[in-house]
Amino acid sequence: MFKQILLPTDGSELSERAVLAGVSFAKEAGAQVVALTALPDFRTFTADAEMLAATEDEYLATSEQRGATILAVAESAARSAGVPCTSLVVRSRQPFEAILQAARERKCDLIIMASHGRHGITGMLLGSETQKVLVHSAIPVLVYR
Repeated sequence: MFKQILLPTDGSELSERAVLAGVSFAKEAGAQVVALTALPDFRTFTADAEMLAATEDEYLATSEQRGATILAVAESAARSAGVPCTSLVVRSRQPFEAILQAARERKCDLIIMASHGRHGITGMLLGSETQKVLVHSAIPVLVYR
């Protein structure tokens, strides 16, 4: 049923667990996976300490390394499970939009991602990338908790 599964990750512990579950699911389904991490664009005016302390070139190089480290978990899990895996590092101010765009471009038929479970006022004010993907996705989304 599912042939191409998108596994967005931000490198958090819960995201890593969702990636491992997604790779396992892909193996059972005979599907391929696309591992994705969305990194913020460099901005001159920001509160992000990494951007404040770096030039744009330094920030981009450092963030590319961070993206590769985040995706290494998915690549390793897929390799161990014998699941074909493609990795993407994308830049976006809105990670949910990058996730949805990658799903469309890669013709994914399922997105498996973690829920970070923000509750209360924090959840209302900040929202959640997972919630935004759920609201805007035209394809099924499996939320790992």
